[in-house]
Amino acid sequence: MSFNPKQFLTTVSASPGVYRMLDESGNTLYVGKAKRLNARLASYFRGNLNAKTQAMVSRIADIQLTVTRSETEALLLEQTLIKELRPPYNILLRDDKSYPFIFVSDRHPYPALEYKRVRQRRNDGRYLGPYPSSGAVRESLALMQKIFRIRNCEDSVFAHRSRPCLQYQIERCSAPCVAYISEPEYRRDVEHAVMCLEGKSEHVTQALTDAMEAASQALDFEEAARLRDQIQQLRQLQQRQFVDNERGEADIFALAQRPGGLSVSILSVRDGRMLGARHHTPKNDLDFAPSTLLTEVVSQYYLGQPHEVPAEVITSIALDDSELLADALSQQAGKRVRVTHQVRGHRAQWQQLAITNAEQQLASKLASHQQMSARFEALQQALGLAQMPERLECFDISHSHGEATVASCVVFDQNGPRKSDYRHFKIEGVAAGDDYAAMEQALTRRLKRVKSGETTPPDILIVDGGKGQLNMARDVLERLGLETITLLGVAKGTTRKAGLETLFLSTPEQPLALDSTSPALHLIQHIRDESHRFAIAGHRAQRDKARRTSTLQEIEGIGPKRRRELLRFFGGLQGVQKASRSELARVPGISEALANTIYQALHG
Repeated sequence: MSFNPKQFLTTVSASPGVYRMLDESGNTLYVGKAKRLNARLASYFRGNLNAKTQAMVSRIADIQLTVTRSETEALLLEQTLIKELRPPYNILLRDDKSYPFIFVSDRHPYPALEYKRVRQRRNDGRYLGPYPSSGAVRESLALMQKIFRIRNCEDSVFAHRSRPCLQYQIERCSAPCVAYISEPEYRRDVEHAVMCLEGKSEHVTQALTDAMEAASQALDFEEAARLRDQIQQLRQLQQRQFVDNERGEADIFALAQRPGGLSVSILSVRDGRMLGARHHTPKNDLDFAPSTLLTEVVSQYYLGQPHEVPAEVITSIALDDSELLADALSQQAGKRVRVTHQVRGHRAQWQQLAITNAEQQLASKLASHQQMSARFEALQQALGLAQMPERLECFDISHSHGEATVASCVVFDQNGPRKSDYRHFKIEGVAAGDDYAAMEQALTRRLKRVKSGETTPPDILIVDGGKGQLNMARDVLERLGLETITLLGVAKGTTRKAGLETLFLSTPEQPLALDSTSPALHLIQHIRDESHRFAIAGHRAQRDKARRTSTLQEIEGIGPKRRRELLRFFGGLQGVQKASRSELARVPGISEALANTIYQALHG
């Protein structure tokens, strides 16, 4: 008997709860939560669904409901069922079966700092973490061993030593195995290392400074020198791990999405130190909106997992039901947790860093050889080519109201972007804002070299623009006798959204219709976006070069003394020009306001 949604909906409660959609075999297709079950489920049986959701709904044989007392309770139950059942249409966050920790035993008089990968913390010592990656753990262990000389040998090796090992000789261990250090002194070093790993390195530095001064007054200069070296190493560690001159703890979630893929990056910051990043590439089989997708990722990352919930969760975009998620996280963590996407200052810098990580991770994924080969095959079929294309070239124009016009040429082969063949063309002698003439000049300069045999001809030439750019490109090809090159035009649709572009093959009279899920379209969009990015980068470099006439002497508020401090701190003018605002503000005598003035003067 087929499922009757109309009859079913008459029995559904308006209470909050969780629903499970089942197929004919009783397997769970999808698990969802709702503030009002009847309204949410009714939305699945209306006519305005996307194709993927319609495909899922067509497989429904039954729906099972669980009514809850609150929406928060429904959210917690939903995540429990998703982890248990792993339904095919839900967004599933694949995570490690275990997590990397730093472990300090409480059952050994001279404990080591150990790397451990476990699912849950146990009651056999202190577990610091979990860390974002094993690399982050090993780097932290190496630093602590270098600064505090904590042993890293196995307990069985430690128990049978009769003389110090090589680690002692290279000053990476204090040799507790042969009692070269007392138990209280070793415990003090371990505690200092743990405090540094917990983000309390400033407290450790202050304690070591006090101890150094005491040793100096007691004329124990050897101990004072050892403590001085530890303090210097800690200062270097603090500079490397410092995210900004502000403190705080947060996890930052950023979503990057392009046709054909998506990526989520999670940055962990504790006590102002960035501990590392995790990257996930969940599937989005039901074409969820970015806000819904990121909400699911954040929920699955914390609820029912051993991840420590920080005081603040920052996201790159606004989440669905952020207040509800904050309540659930607060309930699990036993403290108030804030979920927000509107941040300023150093938190905005963390947010931007997470976005950059997500975009970089996605770019790497899309450029993978296997996926690129599949896209080239799809493009060959879509264009009806007799042979597989080996080289694509895409051209774009960038300028600011006609100022510093630059054209870009981006090249892809079956391995992805071929950046060694990228080119910028400085456009000269054309009217400001005349994109047609600019495109003609760039194409003519490029294709003349193809005609003369100086460079490899493209199999497909792509121009980013409408019918005018396409006609102009065809005229250039005909004028140079290169009509055998396949010409493709990419014009933005009326909504200017990805997936709704208008494609033209050779002439405006030959529109090319590709489905939004087509790998061929994803390849075209990828190279078009890359040419756009490269054109903007070239334009900005050209514009800034023309505008940048400021030197340190010409900046208001920078006199001889501050100029000397800047040059000494960064090692020269080139170092000053490369410095960020926060780095400039670290120079003695340079306030944040003055650092911003310097940065603006040097960068436009």
